[in-house]
Order: sequence, then C-alpha cells, then structure tokens
Amino acid sequence: MNAIEFTEMARKKEIDIVEHTCQVIENIEKINKNYHYFNTISKELAIEQAKKIAKSPKGTLCGLPVSVKDCICVKGVESTAGSKILKGYRPVFNATAVENAIKEGAIIIGKTSQDEFGFGSFNVNVGVDFEMPRNPFDIERCTGGSSGGSAGVTQMANFPHISIAESTGGSIACPASFCGVAGITPTYGLVSRYGLIDYASSLDKIGAMAKTASECRLMLGVIKGKDPKDATSIDAKEGDSAVKKVAVIKEALEVDEKIKDMVLKALDSKGIKYDIVSLPLTAKYANSCYYILATSEASTNLAKFCGFKYGAEFSLEDSYNAHFTKARSACFGKEAKRRIILGTFARMAGFRDAFYLKAAKVRTMIINEYKQAFSQYDALVSPTMPVLAPRLDELSKLTPLQSYMMDVLTVGPNLAGLPHMSINIGFSNRLPVGMMITADHFCEGKLFEMAGH
Repeated sequence: MNAIEFTEMARKKEIDIVEHTCQVIENIEKINKNYHYFNTISKELAIEQAKKIAKSPKGTLCGLPVSVKDCICVKGVESTAGSKILKGYRPVFNATAVENAIKEGAIIIGKTSQDEFGFGSFNVNVGVDFEMPRNPFDIERCTGGSSGGSAGVTQMANFPHISIAESTGGSIACPASFCGVAGITPTYGLVSRYGLIDYASSLDKIGAMAKTASECRLMLGVIKGKDPKDATSIDAKEGDSAVKKVAVIKEALEVDEKIKDMVLKALDSKGIKYDIVSLPLTAKYANSCYYILATSEASTNLAKFCGFKYGAEFSLEDSYNAHFTKARSACFGKEAKRRIILGTFARMAGFRDAFYLKAAKVRTMIINEYKQAFSQYDALVSPTMPVLAPRLDELSKLTPLQSYMMDVLTVGPNLAGLPHMSINIGFSNRLPVGMMITADHFCEGKLFEMAGH
C-alpha cells in the first residue's frame, strides 16, 4: 500500500490511525537500533496527533507517517541539524513546510539523521553524540548525504511513509540514489525556507523523498507555496508537463561504465528518444563555484552559533573571543570547521573579488547555459551519482577534495535553482542506481511525467 492509497483509506475510517501510528513507532524504534536513521523519534507527538486526526480524519495526508530532516524545525521536538551545538534545542514553532503537512493530516514520527548542517555527501559527518546511518542494502555502506536518514528510513519502512528532506548541493538526489528511492528537489523558492536551519541561503531547498515519484508529488503539492514569512518563496503555477524532447548530458556520462549503461538502457526501455547535449561550463566549473559560494554563506550563517544567544551554553568567565572559540571548538565537527574556514577565507576583503564575486558571476553563466539547453529540450538526464554507495571504510581514506568531487553531477542544478529528481532504475552488484532528471524552473510536472513514463 502506498501513501496515496493509505490516506484514502484513512479518510474513510478503514484504518485505525492510532493503532497504526503505535505500530509505526515500534517499527522505527527497532530499525533505529542498527541503522540509526533517526536522531529523535517523536513518539508522544505522533500519538497525540494520531488521536486528534482519528476524531476527524481529513486532509491530503490524513494519518500518514511523515519523517522530517533534522535541520527542519518541528515544534517541541529536538531539532539539531545534526550538530552538538544545537543539542537540546526544541523550537517553539513549526517550519512552514511542516506546518502545511500537519494541517493536511500528517503525523510527524521523528527527525532524521543528516551530515552536520548538511556538510557532506555521505552522511558520515554527523555531529558528536550522533550515529552514522547505514545503507539499507548493505550495513557496511553509507546512505549518501546529507539527507541520508530520510532516504534510509524511506527505503526500509514497511508502512506508507514520506520524508520531508532538504538539499543544498545534492542532499536529496544523492541519498535517494544510494538508497534506491525517489527524491524531488523543487525549484528554489517553491517551498518556504521558514523554519529551516540554514546552510547556504541562496541554495537551500526543502523537498521530499518517498518510494515512488507519485508520493513525492503528493507531498510537494502540500508543502509548496508563497509564505509571508519567507521573502524568497514564490507562489508559482506548475508549468507545462509535456515532455517532447529529452537530452542526456554528455559530460555526465564520464562515470562508472555500468552506471552509464544502466541510464541509457533505462531510457531505451521506456521508449524515450534522446539527443546528447554538452554543458561544458557547468561540467568544468560548477563544483568549484558551488563550494566557494556555499561555504561563504555557511560561514556567515553559522556565526550566530557562538554560545551566547544561540548554541550550547558555556561559562561566561572568559573574554568574548575566548568564549566564542571554546564553544565552537567543542561543538562543531571537523567538516563544519573546515567549511567555515574555507568560506571565511573566500569572502575576506583581500580575496572577495578573486573568489566569491567571480564564483557568483560563473553561477550566472551556468544558469544561462542551462537556459540555453532548455530552449531546445524539455528535460535533461544524467546519472545521479558517479559511483555506487561506497563502503564506510573506503570513505575514511578519501581526501576532502575527493569527497567534494562526488557532488560533480548534482551541484549544477542546485546552483541554478532548477528542479530535479532522482529515481531508481535498477541495481548493480545488489546496490541501487539512480537516474537524475532536471527540468526548467517551475517545471516539476515534467519531472513527474518522465519519472512515471
């Protein structure tokens, strides 16, 4: 039974919502012992919501168990963005996306694991006191990041479920590929960012992960829309969903040969004719452009977590600088510190023109390159990731640069704010392979059309 069928039955009172919710909580508690998909399981909240919905079963998501990435605020539930510096933080409000889901009958079952503040491609950069989530197909492999917990529980759940996730540079597409589920990253601004603990404000996007594209569409329809609390949010009508011309990105085929063949065979098996299109500028500069802009914004956004107004509390006996240093040194993980340093360097007065401003100009050129491609094609296709889900012991041997290069296929659409979706197209060596479909701004309908072809 999928989420759509479940909600229809729940509205007709053919399902005992309270009993089902209790079973779901019991199920995820068992899963979490070995796979660590949740940083927090909101048992009391979920049962309270289930009892309320059972009295008046209605809404698009009536009674549906919904997990939420840990960087998206849920009222009264610990929300840490995977970082020790926010341990114990319980928001007094819901993020707009969460609030919209609750209004439509969603039951929030917990906060899913992520890389600290979204800093990573494999969900191994978890904050102190957190466990790394494990791949549902091989416990010795990673889930992908940074929304790894969302992807893992979505695959393993033996109950109807959708996860509200978030992407900055590929944090929905990557784990969706590694865990064999569908993940939609919408156009920047389509979903309000109010209540999102930010990484990079001009790149962050809230989306959804589910077993199928139709379930992703269900959730996106609920959480999207203009929000007076977020000036960057947009109330846009969905564009034309017809897909007439498709192209495969030439440079994206320079990956593992098995992955390349599976993507092309998937298109052939669906009877989709395609051209090959080149995006040379994006292929060459997107990754470096992304890491300059994203780390610059991150170093600014994370400055507020210093142990004074926000973040873990420390003794105020030291000077301001000593206190600031103590709090951040003790609570930020290695990768968070690295990205703060990189971003601070890139936006310093002596280097801003050479790095940050130049990257911003290149970003505009990348957007224009995509726009040129979309003047000819309705959708662009590529592998989601260049490799299969790596083993955890393999990841420990990678340099930071090698880890950053794993985002080479996903950062382009994220830089351009374009909607994209990863769908599972099969397995290689018993591990899932994802295919990524990218469309023009506000053309999410074309992604769902392609995914359901």
